[in-house]
Amino acid sequence: MVVGTFLLALLLYIDRICISVAKEPIVQDLNLSDEQMGWVLSVFALGYALFQTPAGILADRLGSRRVLTTVVTFWSLFTALTGAAWNFTSMLVVRLLFGAGEAGAFPGISRAVFSWIPLQERGLVTGINFSGSRLGAAVALPVGAWRFLTLGWCMCFVVLGAVGVVWAVVWYLVFRDDPTEHAGLSVTEQDFIRANRQQVDPAVAKEPLRAGSLIGSKNMWLAMGQYFCSNFTFFFCLTWLFPHLKEKYALETLEAGFYASAPLVLGALGNWFGGWWIDRIYRQGNWTLSRRLPAAVGFGLAAIGLVVSVYMQTPLTAIIFLSIAIFGADMTLSPSWSFAVDIGRQHAGAVSGTMNMAGNIGAFITALAFPYMQSWTGSEVPFFFVGAGLNVVAIFLWLFMKPEKQLEEY
Repeated sequence: MVVGTFLLALLLYIDRICISVAKEPIVQDLNLSDEQMGWVLSVFALGYALFQTPAGILADRLGSRRVLTTVVTFWSLFTALTGAAWNFTSMLVVRLLFGAGEAGAFPGISRAVFSWIPLQERGLVTGINFSGSRLGAAVALPVGAWRFLTLGWCMCFVVLGAVGVVWAVVWYLVFRDDPTEHAGLSVTEQDFIRANRQQVDPAVAKEPLRAGSLIGSKNMWLAMGQYFCSNFTFFFCLTWLFPHLKEKYALETLEAGFYASAPLVLGALGNWFGGWWIDRIYRQGNWTLSRRLPAAVGFGLAAIGLVVSVYMQTPLTAIIFLSIAIFGADMTLSPSWSFAVDIGRQHAGAVSGTMNMAGNIGAFITALAFPYMQSWTGSEVPFFFVGAGLNVVAIFLWLFMKPEKQLEEY
């Protein structure tokens, strides 16, 4: 299950970031301005955000097996159709629907984690899954740049769509929604998982999620706020970092791809470290601190890295501090998604999807804010300071988050 979801996260971000690598040929072929390209990059995040909660509810009701199979097939179709876009409007429509399809991925993964993973292992598994997304993006930057030069951007998107369909078929054949349904799992392993995963009162396990519980939960709003701040920082790496480095430092395409991949590799390490750290603190008997401390440290590193990076004069030194920022930002993912499963329990898909919806509103704003703020002010510096400020705000939000409280309790 962990290998399957890791590979899904890998594919998710390869498909997502290739549009950034292909910016130059797309702009030339479709005759787009930087502002129009900003809308192409951001409309994905809008579709992704809007369908997070519905996708999470479906994962809770129908199970991760059917939902992930369906959404991966759906978004893979629109990955392939990206290569068929012929103008600005058609590209907007395709990327909006692509984002809507990808919306079901992490809520579906969260629901699977709730059913399959013991509570004391939740942090590391979440870190492994999100590291797949960062490694996928890191690989896609230099390799994608090379493939676009050799195959052309249209054909590359078709190949990526085909890979997604293969994953969906294998997942449907191999995965089961509950460990007790999997013929390949020993009785001993099944008993261990059932004894150590988060328990739910059988009387309420089948109750539908009430909108009032979701909207009225203080924990839910705090989780959404801090995740908005996290995505504002990270989504810059998926959209504008590659073209920003290439233009500012006059780099060749492959050179810019290698530089831009470094923060994403550090992001993967941040996920592993954050996941390991929260499980270690949890095993010492402090559930609340296991979520709060790694998140607060991560947001602090992100703020520092963003501010210092703007004063660097070479691509190497700028990337070093941006890598520190992304390492910190990604340290916050394991606490965030573990927290969503903590408070959501049998509704983990809907809760994590709602949190991710807020985060991707931040991503939507990021993709537009960078080109527009640069155009208005003549500098990229204000964007980085805004991002640093949001990271500081997130630290204070975490001080009030309580993972031991269900939605109705806080």
